Amino acid sequence: MSILATGVAALWLVGCSATGGSGVSADGKVGAAMDVVKAATVSEDDLKSAALQLRAAEDKQARVAPPNNRYAKRLARLTKNHVNEDGLVLNYKVYLSPQVNANATPDGSIRVYSGLMDLMNDQEMLGIIGHEIGHVKLGHSMSQMRTAYMASAGRKAAAASSSAGGVLAASQLGDLGEALINSQFSQSQETASDDYGLAFMKKYGYNTKALETAFRKLAAQRGGKKGSTMDNMLSTHPDPGARADRMRDMASK
Repeated sequence: MSILATGVAALWLVGCSATGGSGVSADGKVGAAMDVVKAATVSEDDLKSAALQLRAAEDKQARVAPPNNRYAKRLARLTKNHVNEDGLVLNYKVYLSPQVNANATPDGSIRVYSGLMDLMNDQEMLGIIGHEIGHVKLGHSMSQMRTAYMASAGRKAAAASSSAGGVLAASQLGDLGEALINSQFSQSQETASDDYGLAFMKKYGYNTKALETAFRKLAAQRGGKKGSTMDNMLSTHPDPGARADRMRDMASK
């Protein structure tokens, strides 16, 4: 879901109770199994609806940059030609947070953190945006949402609804959000989205070296304080240095 292959931000959990009460007896394994089956067969439209509800909850908890904010103005300028990308309707917002990250959900919501915008120049930001669009267009975000929904269903939370498209309670949103945070894109998915981002840059005549330099900057974050949030995040995700090398080689073809 993100340029660093993380799940969606933990802000989804703020104010939400992730208790996941079952409403069944302790030995109700059959009921739990049925919930997992239901989650596995839920429609993409329902999963998009669930993702939209998660986004709305996150947007309420996050510090969203208002339209007149310099970060919001910059992102609007960069994305003005990319609100409908190859039939995919997208919406963008900036979270005012020092976190260096960006993520996308299957409903087409892309969120960028101001910490990332401080680190990247405009062309690098466009490369990252292309990467995030790739996760949605290639179905990675949908697959991640389904996996998270199944995980939360296993704990008798989100699957307690009649469908994922129904209105989810705060506890259900918290449980689904927690499962989404704990999920990660696979190496192959990250590679495919890197390729999509590079193709995006070529398609619009942007600087094809920008994804390489963006990953170089992320790689440099490894030199930060041991045990810091960024250090911990990078330690569990694909090596940005190797990704930078690959983008360099791909851009030259």
